[in-house]
Amino acid sequence: MRILDERLHADPSRVVLRPFHLGWSSDTAQGSRPARLVADILALPHREAAEEYVRVLADFEERHWQTEQLFLERYSEVEERLCLDGDAIDTVRKKLIGAYFCHEYTYAAAALMNPSVVPHPDQSGMTGGAVRFVMSLRAVGEGHISSIVFREGIAHADGTFQLWPQSHFATAMGIDDTSLVDADSAVTVHRHAESSLSNSVIFPITEQQKGGLEDLRLVRFDHGAGDFEWVGTYTAYSGSSIRSELLRTRDFREFVLEPIEGRAGRNKGMALFPRKVNGRYCMVGRQDGKNLFLMYSDRLDCWDDDGVLLMEPKYPWEFVQIGNCGAPILTEAGWLLLTHGVGAMRKYALGCALLDRDDPSKVIARSRTPLLTAIDADRFGYVPNVVYTCGALKVGETLLVPYGISDSAVGFATTTIAEILQLME
Repeated sequence: MRILDERLHADPSRVVLRPFHLGWSSDTAQGSRPARLVADILALPHREAAEEYVRVLADFEERHWQTEQLFLERYSEVEERLCLDGDAIDTVRKKLIGAYFCHEYTYAAAALMNPSVVPHPDQSGMTGGAVRFVMSLRAVGEGHISSIVFREGIAHADGTFQLWPQSHFATAMGIDDTSLVDADSAVTVHRHAESSLSNSVIFPITEQQKGGLEDLRLVRFDHGAGDFEWVGTYTAYSGSSIRSELLRTRDFREFVLEPIEGRAGRNKGMALFPRKVNGRYCMVGRQDGKNLFLMYSDRLDCWDDDGVLLMEPKYPWEFVQIGNCGAPILTEAGWLLLTHGVGAMRKYALGCALLDRDDPSKVIARSRTPLLTAIDADRFGYVPNVVYTCGALKVGETLLVPYGISDSAVGFATTTIAEILQLME
């Protein structure tokens, strides 16, 4: 693989406004902390409240998109929860209350890693074999909470690419029905109409997700007759348990996050084939923590099959475990599956395998040596000696492979399908 110069790093300067939830209150306290805070704000003389709001706005207005509107939206949530009389509260105090119940969150301060990349829904204006793409990334922020962020760009058949710039502002996607936060069901989120995808963040919502949304493996799924849906499998971490879930969208404006039902959903690292195989949905996963399995299902959201053994560790660089690195990619030679292996000293490496296009349970060939390992400066980071990708993009006969570097940053590599096929035996 040819390593490109581009690197994406953690960035503590990128912040979003998030709800601030007051913590523990002693049993001897008079009333709830949120109610007492609101009472203190309402007790301020009008001039003092206005002066305090001016100070808040001077500190934060230039750091966020539609800051005052976000304060009002947060106030509305507080009003509903505390049963406040909105008619009796002036607009300045409403905004001030909203500000007290918000805080800045650095969603990518600790790490940016484990990307996947798919064709963009909008391919208008692309010439010369270029492909507009969407790349998802796992962003790790305060409290080591993982969220999902995106970057857009254009990839070319010669292996080069350009990322679209991000603006100064980032925004959190909103949930359509806040009553579902504590439910064990699907939830729908949407990005603000005036915010670009590259500046939008999907945060954990449900109780199962509260510890983080980890390692999204996106794929453009072909339902047939030109009907495409973008589907991603990810790990929802509660802080004590894991579950595989699906992200589904058709326009990257509205997203459905839903649990995967069935026995297979208790595992992580599942990757969906980009179309049905022999009339059924098909998935690759690591069901026993060490080996790769192939699973089939008649429903996209239910995988109650332990699957059949597909691949076991074979070479020293993968003796500890092997796993997939995103959705299989269809080539004329068969399904190209990028893999990762873990060897001595818990060092990660990327490999690959070729599966039969009609019967992907048949492994035609696999790489004896790694395609990519962590070397030199790429060995250092939050978790050293790791390279990891959640999906590559086929552009003509070239592969663009974004990859996580030691759970800290993201790098990019490129190769050709022919070169990869020559490495396998």
